[in-house]
Amino acid sequence: MIRKLTLLFAGALMGASAVSLVHGTSGIVANAAGTETYRQLAIFGDIFERVRAQYVTPPDEKKLVESAINGMLTSLDPHSSYLNADAAKDMRVQTKGEFGGLGIEVTMENELVKVVAPIDDTPAARAGVLSGDLIEKIDGEEVRGLSLNEAVDKMRGAVNTPIELSILRQGQTEPIKISVVRDIIKVKAVKFRVENDVGYLKVTSFTEKTTDDLNAAIAAIQKEVPEDQLKGYVLDLRLNPGGLLDQAVNVSDAFLDRGEIVSTRGREARDIARFTSQPGDISNGKPVIVLINGGSASASEIVAGALQDHRRATVVGTQSFGKGSVQTIIPLGENGALRLTTALYYTPSGESIQGKGITPDIKVEQPLPDDLKNQAVRRGESDLKGHIKGEEESEEGSGSIAYVPQDPAEDMQLKYALELLRGEKTDPAFPPNPDKAVMNR
Repeated sequence: MIRKLTLLFAGALMGASAVSLVHGTSGIVANAAGTETYRQLAIFGDIFERVRAQYVTPPDEKKLVESAINGMLTSLDPHSSYLNADAAKDMRVQTKGEFGGLGIEVTMENELVKVVAPIDDTPAARAGVLSGDLIEKIDGEEVRGLSLNEAVDKMRGAVNTPIELSILRQGQTEPIKISVVRDIIKVKAVKFRVENDVGYLKVTSFTEKTTDDLNAAIAAIQKEVPEDQLKGYVLDLRLNPGGLLDQAVNVSDAFLDRGEIVSTRGREARDIARFTSQPGDISNGKPVIVLINGGSASASEIVAGALQDHRRATVVGTQSFGKGSVQTIIPLGENGALRLTTALYYTPSGESIQGKGITPDIKVEQPLPDDLKNQAVRRGESDLKGHIKGEEESEEGSGSIAYVPQDPAEDMQLKYALELLRGEKTDPAFPPNPDKAVMNR
């Protein structure tokens, strides 16, 4: 059975627990627990049969079971979920970097679909959907009562067909109706450009294409700007909701010569995996500034944390989302797949960012336009209902406002990074001191 580790956002789940028998007193406890488990399962079976036989109209039995599974998994955390065969197929397509839909990353909050982040240059982004928006109706149908997977299914459809979203937005007293035309979403994992003497790299997601896209982008920048004129790189991870763990490791490794990148720790003491960098820095040691904000989550936090702990980069921006959990995709054959939280990840310094996030070396707030000042709110993992409590979670919680202007000329965080790289602005945190780096543990 092939298992794949992912750090994607998702919705809700359920599953059955196995009973293990051990010797001694603990065996009696296990037997007792097992007896209670089977008693509860018998109650479930009884209720299922009564609903199937006596409900006012014949129910969809498959839907009943899937709803029960999702109900159980919802009680675990916001990121564990059951994927039926269609959803599992869609997930595999998405991690390849090309899929059909609107172009939004979503989760579930208070029975509504919450927009984690609109993906750049997609129908949703062009239509004006914002991070933090709550979708209450899809084509006039209430979202309440639907699972996340059911809501996502309703947002999918034939290319070039319209869909109307009714959105609750902070600061607005009435729902906003936004029409979006579905399209094939081809996500370019890494976008790049040259800012005179600085290479700008925007990692939009961590899909199977990310490593290759990053290598190609850096090669193109190095070809365009002579080595002696290139001041460094800006690695923009803002509004990046995460993705595949191996891609986060590869992106970190691209800028590191040695040392641990990340470790994952599961339920048992033996369930520890460490990922380390290999010799070779494709940026040739040029200075790097990483940009983060409240929309930087999961895999993007791994990269920011690794480069920060090793003092390979200076992190600029605002507190990241704080999703420090790892989901394992467990195939269930023709029945789909189980997305189950199986571990937490830790930065090279041994810190968990679950419910906390990455704190930038240099905090730079992004000014909001007047029409958003009453709408934008701080958002983070610590705000999600049922999230796993972080080891170092504070009362302030994780996350921050996730806003990036469309016009680079208005992007104060990017402007700050460019001025640091060019020596037009100074700060004790830049360049980072490698003598204080966390070495391979």
